[in-house]
Amino acid sequence: MTEETPGFEEKPDVPSGATPDDAESKAAPDEGAAPAGDVNADAGLVAQLDQVRTALSERTLDLQRLQAEYQNYRRRVERDRVAVKEIAIANLLTELLPVLDDIGRAREHGELVGGFKSVAESLETVAAKMGLQQFGKEGEPFDPTIHEALMHSYAPDVTETTCVAILQPGYRIGERTIRPARVAVAEPQPGAQTVKAEEAEENAAADDKENGGPEEG
Repeated sequence: MTEETPGFEEKPDVPSGATPDDAESKAAPDEGAAPAGDVNADAGLVAQLDQVRTALSERTLDLQRLQAEYQNYRRRVERDRVAVKEIAIANLLTELLPVLDDIGRAREHGELVGGFKSVAESLETVAAKMGLQQFGKEGEPFDPTIHEALMHSYAPDVTETTCVAILQPGYRIGERTIRPARVAVAEPQPGAQTVKAEEAEENAAADDKENGGPEEG
């Protein structure tokens, strides 16, 4: 058992050549250094800030995608609404075409008079306001995309397949054909082009002969 000598206090070990003040300053904590707890708290705050920034970026991207999807949805709804309206109008006007045909025949026969004439013209005006357009004229080239040939013949005075009679007018709404024009067509007479070419050559030769032939240089 060690006995303590009264009257003496334990002092920290002091290296040789060092003063007691040096030992005390070494033993005292560095007052300017940050505590370890503060450093850990700052690191935690930085990590939390990074997490918040990441979450904000993800939510911003989600919001942008949602906004783009909503805009696409609105465009689809508007496009479908316009398409449904056009289909409804086309169906209505298609049902009225026989009535318009009757009005046309009555006009050709001079029977469109009196109150019937006023009603018929009002109906045609309303149909035109809804976008209905009539087409088909005699003498225009035959187009199978808008014409339906019901009669066929040959004619010496045409150079291509031509609509020579409109049996029933066609109707369209904008670029959409709801009924083709029913027509009678005529094609060039077989061999007519060859005959015309031969006649042209003969006429040219006769002209040269009358003029004394080609001039010699």
